[in-house]
Amino acid sequence: MKVTIVFENHAGYRKGLIGYHGFSALVEHNGYKVLVDTGTDGGVLLNNMRELNIDPKDIDALFITHGHYDHTGGLKALLEARGKPLDVYAHPGIFERRIALKPRRREIGIPFTREELEELGARFHLSDKPQEFLPGFMSSGEIERTTWDRAVGYFPDGKKDPVRDDIALIVKAEKGIMVISGCGHSGIINIARHAIKLSGEKILALIGGFHLKGANKKILEDAVRELKKLDIKKLYPGHCTGLEEFAYLYSKLGNVEGIYVGKEIKI
Repeated sequence: MKVTIVFENHAGYRKGLIGYHGFSALVEHNGYKVLVDTGTDGGVLLNNMRELNIDPKDIDALFITHGHYDHTGGLKALLEARGKPLDVYAHPGIFERRIALKPRRREIGIPFTREELEELGARFHLSDKPQEFLPGFMSSGEIERTTWDRAVGYFPDGKKDPVRDDIALIVKAEKGIMVISGCGHSGIINIARHAIKLSGEKILALIGGFHLKGANKKILEDAVRELKKLDIKKLYPGHCTGLEEFAYLYSKLGNVEGIYVGKEIKI
């Protein structure tokens, strides 16, 4: 199994790659290529795919972790570049209209309608239940929240958005599972526990956004303690984890490695 980081806040050490707020990763396993999320900007996504020799036409499926703009902003450009239908797996809540109030009121949901994406070839398969959609590739379904979460934003009526559509990709390897969290709004501990419970397997790698930026010390201490207990082989925090928070995890745990555009993780 190989995971290539395609879109991330930081670029790697290779000429031509662009770092930009958002997240996307390509998972290659069992002869399939699954793209997870599409980052914030279609131009950046396609640039990085081109530089990494990833052809949009070769992708077998797209997995959307949740309906925020920094994970779905490249969707339209991807579909246009592909020029043929693409199966998209996600939670039914991804098209909820959502807003942020700071630093100003603004839209933070998917910046396209379902109809315009379907016209470009998106075939949406939406479910809040766990499902294996390709051999070895499973959607976590809605994540059980047994401890704190990291939900952000509001609905237009002013109600807090619980980001129930925040799900994770679980990929079965020979000796365990790999888990990709787009942003970790469900809470990174909840995501890891849910994946272990669902699969009955050890987590070999937990990759993506842990959403710890701005977290207080109690939450950081809790994250360190619980992640240790779960005996995860390798942690790859990125995107919304936060730089200082990444440094805290790195200093307290011995199994933390950073991610950047172009990084390859082999499991």
